[in-house]
Amino acid sequence: MLITHGLPDRVSGNALRRSQELASSAEAAFRLVCEVEKWPVWLSFLVSSRRTDDGGPLALGSEVVLRGAIPGEREELYEVDQFLDGHIVSLVGAYSLRRRIDFRIERKRERSKIVVRVDYPAYGGMLGTLIDRMTARRRLDALLGDSLLHFKGLVEFKAGPEDILADF
Repeated sequence: MLITHGLPDRVSGNALRRSQELASSAEAAFRLVCEVEKWPVWLSFLVSSRRTDDGGPLALGSEVVLRGAIPGEREELYEVDQFLDGHIVSLVGAYSLRRRIDFRIERKRERSKIVVRVDYPAYGGMLGTLIDRMTARRRLDALLGDSLLHFKGLVEFKAGPEDILADF
């Protein structure tokens, strides 16, 4: 069952969207997405992430504080506004509804796919939008692509601790 509140999602034409095929189950991928404290390990545009609530399972209404390369470079509060267990985690900025980060896991038999969408406003009219597209948004798009490769490596890694140095 989809749990959501607020206005229906409006997709911005400026949103960054990337996807990555995974050779792992959708359940394993979704578990990694729900581990907020580990996001800076694979989301290379984040410096830190933490939950503000009690640390129970990620759910609708959970609050997450992010610090990263998303314009502003300071800690920003986000709230989970859409949550479908095993499939969707959607964050919206607590102070700006135009700031949004969406994670979606798609099941494809024994494989899966992660789709990530990042959206934030560019201020300053046409000139500000143009400058943002040439600088920060281009950098963020490249980092998002790299991040999904990191995610793929983490979710597909199946070796036990004894196997890590087995070939040395």
